[in-house]
Amino acid sequence: MSLNLPAGMEINAPIKPAYETILTTDALALVAKLHRAFEGVRQELLQARIDRQAAIDAGEVPDFLPETRNIREGDWSVSPLPKALERRHSEITGPVEAKMVINAFNSGADSYMADFEDSNSPKWDNQIQGQVNLYKAIRHELSFVNEAGKEYRLNDKVATLQIRPRGWHLDEKHVTVDGRRVSGGIFDFALVFFHNAREQIARGAGPFYYLPKMESHLEARLWNDIFVMAQEHIGLPRGTIKATVLVETILATFEMEEILYELREHSAGLNAGRWDYIFSCIKKFKKDPDFCLANRAAITMEVPFMRSYALQLVKICHSRGAPAMGGMSALIPIKNDPEANEKALAGIRHDKARDAKDGFDGGWVAHPGLVSIAAEEFQKVLGDRPNQWEKQRHEVFTAADFLDFQPSQPITEAGVRNNINVGIHYLGSWLAGNGCVPIHNLMEDAATAEISRSQVWQWVVSPKGVLDDGRKVTAAMVRGMIAEELAKVKAAVSQQGEDTSTYEQAAVIFDKMSLSAEYPEFLTLPLYEAMD
Repeated sequence: MSLNLPAGMEINAPIKPAYETILTTDALALVAKLHRAFEGVRQELLQARIDRQAAIDAGEVPDFLPETRNIREGDWSVSPLPKALERRHSEITGPVEAKMVINAFNSGADSYMADFEDSNSPKWDNQIQGQVNLYKAIRHELSFVNEAGKEYRLNDKVATLQIRPRGWHLDEKHVTVDGRRVSGGIFDFALVFFHNAREQIARGAGPFYYLPKMESHLEARLWNDIFVMAQEHIGLPRGTIKATVLVETILATFEMEEILYELREHSAGLNAGRWDYIFSCIKKFKKDPDFCLANRAAITMEVPFMRSYALQLVKICHSRGAPAMGGMSALIPIKNDPEANEKALAGIRHDKARDAKDGFDGGWVAHPGLVSIAAEEFQKVLGDRPNQWEKQRHEVFTAADFLDFQPSQPITEAGVRNNINVGIHYLGSWLAGNGCVPIHNLMEDAATAEISRSQVWQWVVSPKGVLDDGRKVTAAMVRGMIAEELAKVKAAVSQQGEDTSTYEQAAVIFDKMSLSAEYPEFLTLPLYEAMD
């Protein structure tokens, strides 16, 4: 099937039936327009990340920006929010696969973040079929029949849709304009916005987005400029788009107010993206001999640097009239083990109860079975109020609070093995096209896989990477464990009747990403090049 592409655009990927409804000339023209206007800025910002990392590697300590002090001390607020975004006690997230889309819309959550990023493996078919699925779902036309003949349909009342495009570092390798790859984020946003924004407005809820992986207010400014051009392009009033920014990098913590300011016409607040945040801390301070984090399970929202970051987010959002959204607990319901299931549900309750008491206006869950728990815990604090924007926090946090990286122990053999096992299992699933994987009773996505391989890398490199029994974590130790954990993963996957063909490749990639001399910035970059 051939497409009528805008001048200068090429698509090197199969065009299946229904794809032509998304890859229209007019929609792709918006992709090309945004690419030509902003690709140069994107590349400058990506280079700025590299330069900033080099400075931190050389010993620079992050702090608040002196040049934006007037913003932090100024009297301003974000623009008022539409009614559809006032109540967000429970938000569910997941990839844009048809069954997941329907279940998330029907889950009873206030909001559903449809994800083209961390919980979605970015195979071409996943990205474009995901666009088709959202196009149909927004119009209440999406249905799905599983292998057993069970049919899934949308309820009359569904969650408010928010959509997460890919981060600035990711390309869409199948699409070029003037010989250069387009940004994955621009590609995802432009298509879903062009086709659906007016329909969403007519239905009273949208167009709303989540923005990932930003490291500076200048990256937020880029999104704001894109929103302005896109709205003008299809004739929507400026400020129609609303977007929540995931604060999931340590550097963004120092620029929360500036990020809100840049997006103030389009802002729907900030979200504490905890898993990528931990990954970001490891990445940014990987060469600091005094930096070393304990087992992943020990890095909770109650350790000093995570606690300070979360409370700062509430403080900043509410002082500027914006929602403050709590992050994701990776716990999920556990079938056939009532005792373990009750422990998991108690963990979810604790997580959401803490966030509600701290002042968050809602929080994320990864499974429809957890929506009611999140809603209950926020209702206990908020009652019938849709939010608690009026709750102000008055703590004064310094750079030292955000950089208080405790605990550094324990590091255990079980912790190292768990990271390796999860990393190989997730990577194998990702390569096969599944970006959201339940592993050991936790819902894993790209962020948690990044933590797993990053911790292994650092424990090998850092002089503090010592097990609780006194052994130093070494490359030889890790390689031996990779072989052993690969066998365990393949056995577990085989028992579930799944194909194991991608897991050998996953183990090779995990070895390279966790044991290379120089730290690879993103796991998903070489993975994306390796997939079809």
